[in-house]
Amino acid sequence: MADVSIVAPDGGEVIDLGPARIRVLEDGATTAHRLGIGEITLAPRSAGPPQHRHAEHDEGFYVVAGTARFTVGRTDHEAPAGTLVMVPPGAPHTFANPGDEPLVMINTFTPDLYVRYFSELRDTLASAPENLAPAQVTAEVMERYATTPATDFA
Repeated sequence: MADVSIVAPDGGEVIDLGPARIRVLEDGATTAHRLGIGEITLAPRSAGPPQHRHAEHDEGFYVVAGTARFTVGRTDHEAPAGTLVMVPPGAPHTFANPGDEPLVMINTFTPDLYVRYFSELRDTLASAPENLAPAQVTAEVMERYATTPATDFA
């Protein structure tokens, strides 16, 4: 019989990325790498990542608290608590927290590849030379995870 994973409210790896805090709930170890899950908390009035596209995984966002603004191409979508956003490979997307309260979302990755992106980004930003802009570092790490900035909508 396979082991069951139970992550307590204070469990999981916590990754701080400026205004974003990611708590890894499932790193793919329990799901044979079919699914990764994280909890994202984004500070009030904060932008998320640059708009980007994933080539090798689906991504889901379930808004638990606050209201997210998802940008898909040139279209903005307000996503209050209770909203589910599913992003298939190739779809340009980003999100932000335009509100005055923290935004909390459950984030899924199918397969789990991208869940490791957050810790690698944190570590790479911490060791990057000062002359490299954070956006450049972010794009370089994204590329390692079959993800590219969606520059055609910038």
